Amino acid sequence: MERSDLKILIVEDDVLLIKIFEYILKKEGYHVTTCKDGLSAIEKIPVLLPDLIITDIMLPFRSGLEIIGFSKEHFENIPIIVVSSLGEEEATVLKAFSLGTDDFVSKPFNPNELLFRIKRSIATTKRSIQLKYA
Repeated sequence: MERSDLKILIVEDDVLLIKIFEYILKKEGYHVTTCKDGLSAIEKIPVLLPDLIITDIMLPFRSGLEIIGFSKEHFENIPIIVVSSLGEEEATVLKAFSLGTDDFVSKPFNPNELLFRIKRSIATTKRSIQLKYA
């Protein structure tokens, strides 16, 4: 799959961070859709069927943990990267991983590191799907 075919859903309530995500990811050729709250993300996931979800934990209406739980329950093959502040409680981060988060990046983030983690998460998911159906 070419990067230009890949859809990434960004769930973030900080408008400036949304713009940064969009700039970085669109420059790399990804199709980017954004949601500013967890409820709209949960509504959009079944329609969009993104190739990757990037979410914060603390969001209006539904938390990032709820997004992770919903996604992994209904669409287990969609990789999820949590991008959140270092101030998040360690228990919350561990809960995100126990729900099925594929990776965690702390804010502020390095754009090159984020791109690397996105590519790795998508590649790992594609390989595991191929092995599962081989």
